[in-house]
Amino acid sequence: PLATALLGISISTVSGLSTSSAPSIPTSYTNVCNARSLGNSELIVSEACLGTMTFGVQNNRDDAFEQLDYAKSVGVNFIDTAELYPVPLFAETWKAGATEKIVGEYIEKIGPSQRDDLVIATKIAGFMSKSAIAAARRGEDGGNPDEFPDCRLDEASVKEACHASLDRLRTDRIDLMQIHWPDRYVPLFGQTQFNHQSIRKDAVPIEETAAALRDLIEEGKIRYIGLSNESPLGVSEWVKATEKLGIRDKLVSIQNSYSLLDRRFDSDLAEMCSHYGIGLLPWSVLAGGLLSGKYSNGEGSGSYIAASSNSRFRAYPKYMSRWSPSSASQLTLDATSEYAKIATECGLTPSELAIAFVRTRQFVADNGSIIVGATTMEQLKENLNPFLGEEKTNDLKILSDDVIEAIDKVHMKCRDPSCSL
Repeated sequence: PLATALLGISISTVSGLSTSSAPSIPTSYTNVCNARSLGNSELIVSEACLGTMTFGVQNNRDDAFEQLDYAKSVGVNFIDTAELYPVPLFAETWKAGATEKIVGEYIEKIGPSQRDDLVIATKIAGFMSKSAIAAARRGEDGGNPDEFPDCRLDEASVKEACHASLDRLRTDRIDLMQIHWPDRYVPLFGQTQFNHQSIRKDAVPIEETAAALRDLIEEGKIRYIGLSNESPLGVSEWVKATEKLGIRDKLVSIQNSYSLLDRRFDSDLAEMCSHYGIGLLPWSVLAGGLLSGKYSNGEGSGSYIAASSNSRFRAYPKYMSRWSPSSASQLTLDATSEYAKIATECGLTPSELAIAFVRTRQFVADNGSIIVGATTMEQLKENLNPFLGEEKTNDLKILSDDVIEAIDKVHMKCRDPSCSL
C-alpha cells in the first residue's frame, strides 16, 4: 500500500542505489548531511544543495542570510549561485551578479574558517547577445543595452567572468565553476527539438573554454569544473577536451533540469554521466514551485504551503511559462494533480513526494546533490526536511516500489509534459 511508502532504511540496502564503489567519506565530514563525493572527486558535498537564485529579487539580504544560516545548521555545506542571478532577468530590481554579492557578504560575515566548511559553486553564462551579464564582468553598471558586449565562453571572457565572481563572492577560490549553458546553439529550458537553422558557425570551441578553466585551476582560483544545461554531445566533447588538457579528474558534475515533470535525463545522459563518473545536480526539482502544490485548486493536493503574493508565479506569472499555472499546458497541470494525489495517499506533501522521487535516482544518490531553494523559511524547511534523518545518519526515507510504479504510470501517460518542440 502507498501508505507504507516511506521506509527508514539504509541507502546501501536499496536495490540499484548501492554506494559501495563511492569514495569513502573522511570522518571530518560527519556534520555534513548525507555527505558524498561529487562525481568521482574528493569534493565532499551534502545531499541537498542550497539554491540562491531568488536572492536579490524575491529575497533580500536579511532573508538570504537567514536561509544560509538555517541550511548550514542542518548540515547543508553546498551553495549554488551564478553570475546571472537573481532571476527573473526582467524584474525591475534585477542586476547581474547581485546574488553573488549577497553570498559574498555572507562569506565575509562568517569568516575564513566557516567559509572553508562550505562548497561554493557558481556559473559562467554561455552565449547571450548584447548582455548586461557580460557588461557586469567588466564592472559596467547600466548604459545603453545596444552597446553591451555579448556573453561568450572564449578564453578572455571565461577568465574575466571568474575574476568578477571571485570579487563579488569575496573569496579566493571557487570550489565548483560551472558553464551555465553552452556557447554553441543547443535547445534549452524545455525545448526538445534541435533546429539546424539555429547553428552558429562562430561558436567557441569547447577545448578553448576548457583550457581557460585549466589555467584558472592551475592558478588556484577554481577547484573543479561542472557543466549545466548540456547535451550528450556536449558531455562527450568536454570529456575529450579535459582528457587532452590533463584535467579529466576535474570534470565532476552536470546541472540539468530534472523532476517529475521533466525526466529527460533518465536516458542517454544518465548512461553517459554514469560511465564518466559525473554527478547530477538537478535544478527545478519542484518545477519552479508548481509541484509544491502551492498553486493547487485544492483537488487531491493534501497538505501544502499556500502560495503568497511573493511566490514566483504570483509575482512573475510569465516567468518559466512552461510551469506557470497561468500558461502551463493542460497535460502539465493534469500530471501535477495526479502526482499530488499520490502524495496524499502516501501521507506526504506534494513537495516531499517530488523531492523523495529525485532522491531515488541513482545518478543523484551515488554522486550528485539536489538543488533546493525557497522564498520563505517555511518553504525552505519543508524542502530540506526530507534530507534530515534521525540524528543526521545516512538512513534515508526511500519511496517504495509501489509508489515508484504509481509515479511511472503517470509519467507514461504524460511524459515530460512541460517540454516543447
